[in-house]
Amino acid sequence: MLRLLSSEGSGVPETESRPDPLRALAIDAAAGDLGAQRTLCAALGRPLLHVLRSTMGVGHPDIEDLLQETFTALLRALPGFLGHSTTLHFACRVALNTAMNARRKAGQRRRHLWSLPPEELEEISRHDSSPAELVARARRREVLRRLLDELPVAQAEVIGLHTMLGHTVEETARNLNIPVNTVRSRLRTALGALRDRLRDDEGLYEAMKGDA
Repeated sequence: MLRLLSSEGSGVPETESRPDPLRALAIDAAAGDLGAQRTLCAALGRPLLHVLRSTMGVGHPDIEDLLQETFTALLRALPGFLGHSTTLHFACRVALNTAMNARRKAGQRRRHLWSLPPEELEEISRHDSSPAELVARARRREVLRRLLDELPVAQAEVIGLHTMLGHTVEETARNLNIPVNTVRSRLRTALGALRDRLRDDEGLYEAMKGDA
């Protein structure tokens, strides 16, 4: 789970290699077009909800409120969006930051979580993998969420985009508008800090292995 993808290049590409079907809509929304804003939020609702659930936990009681907060933050941020990434990736970054800020404000820094809420168990029941394997994955995700709370914001952001949301190093660089090598450096530093934290806490280490 904690892995660093290799990539070439040291700078931020000027354009996203994949098409951005929401770009024109985002431009209109940034200009204050209320219809475009509503359409954009509707198009982004499902992926942003996924980001919030991945970061906060499936059954977190404030997910719907955080989704509305994300929409508000996104619309405020759109005028400064220069298109270095796709609109979807930019919106996911806003959702990730909203969720991480909410976790920090709530002080969710308990050291261990060996039981899962009913909503997480319901999600597990929908998959074909063995229950034990899925529970282990859910525990690892929760431990990673807790560890992210302890990292500096810049490091937690690249870890969240790259590891939790699955963005490549290049996509993360475009999303943050920083050089690829800066992303790699932050990932190395953050992963090193997480490994040190796991070595210092046997319970967390076992949870990340899935043996707890």
